[in-house]
Amino acid sequence: MSRRKRELSAEDQALWAAYGRTLTRLMPGRARLLPPPPEPPPVPPAPTRAHPPEPRVKLARAPLPLAPDAAPAGLDKSTWAKFRAQKIRAEARLDLHGHTATRAHTEVRQFLETAHGLHMRCVEIITGQGEVIARELPHWLNAPGLRPLILAISHPHARNRGAVRVLLRRIRA
Repeated sequence: MSRRKRELSAEDQALWAAYGRTLTRLMPGRARLLPPPPEPPPVPPAPTRAHPPEPRVKLARAPLPLAPDAAPAGLDKSTWAKFRAQKIRAEARLDLHGHTATRAHTEVRQFLETAHGLHMRCVEIITGQGEVIARELPHWLNAPGLRPLILAISHPHARNRGAVRVLLRRIRA
């Protein structure tokens, strides 16, 4: 069985030569020098444009705004007005006071998945006035796992930023 001799690539030879320059030779007369690496081909200049490039269109869903003036897509004006005025009763509440951000994230996900599975329409999540959970909650609600379950989000009252009401999508058969 014969062994095939493998050659080093140009990149490997350059790396080995750079490493070899850092070493002190014990026997200077027996050193084997590697040939210098070949010159890289010249890079053609980038074409100049007379106008700036067009922006790319992002195809992901837009994040859910908190209490916009217009009704979100898929929700009629009447239901949106009732939801914002708290005339749709919250069927369940989740209080996150005293939770760490990690635990709160898990609780929110489980709470919304359970509520949606039980065909609940409106739920409320109480974050409190703390900065971390209240700031992270919109990001959690826009996550790919929860976003399809949610139809709309609103604060129950303009001065109460420590709670969020969530209108869940109905399960269609």
